[in-house]
Amino acid sequence: MSKQEWVVLGQDDQSAACCPGLVSAPLGEDQATELAKIFKALGDPVRLRLLSLIASRAGGEVCVCDLTPAFELSQPTISHHLKLLRQAGLIDCERRGTWVHYWVLPGTLDRLAAFLTTAQKAEATA
Repeated sequence: MSKQEWVVLGQDDQSAACCPGLVSAPLGEDQATELAKIFKALGDPVRLRLLSLIASRAGGEVCVCDLTPAFELSQPTISHHLKLLRQAGLIDCERRGTWVHYWVLPGTLDRLAAFLTTAQKAEATA
């Protein structure tokens, strides 16, 4: 598993000063493009289920050999969906021998949650 540490923007005073929250400023073009890529990856039911299966797994990771039987899809199709989730920054993986193990990147999920929570708060106050 990767030892790389992910930083979630907006979690400390310094990042709040350089990156205003969604309530105080509209999304910039780059931020909107980045978030749209993530939401697009989640817009497919198979990918949403894959993310859910990976995130809910005890131990935080799952072998692709355990994911494939949960779907009536071919292995290459499952691999394609996993690749799109990886490209969106939602999951990461590591090859161990023949099998590939996947885990969720919590920083990306935290970012999405912060975006959605902020949107709900802004809507409630309007």
